[in-house]
Amino acid sequence: MAESVGDAAGGALSGEDIGAELGERATLVQFSTAFCQPCRATRRILDEVADMVGGVAHVEVDAESRLDLVRRLDIMRTPTVLVLDASGRVVRRASGQPRKPDVIAAVGAAVS
Repeated sequence: MAESVGDAAGGALSGEDIGAELGERATLVQFSTAFCQPCRATRRILDEVADMVGGVAHVEVDAESRLDLVRRLDIMRTPTVLVLDASGRVVRRASGQPRKPDVIAAVGAAVS
């Protein structure tokens, strides 16, 4: 994953923020739009990684219907992926279609 950052919102994200329960160990949050081709491939990659690692959840957020969250987190394009640790703090962030090994490494950093 390209970029390592602290939480752009100044605090951790909750399950209420993203509209789904956080993973026990980490959460992969994907911001997508309906007609985004790379979003489909990103969804597949993130699902595969979440299935590989126990306690990791993948949550997809429709950027068009959650403009409040998009603005709060400064999401500029889709797909954008945020990797949250168990407490909901953003530990990695990347825009564009990620590579599976990069996602695995980012999850490793989040759960350690």
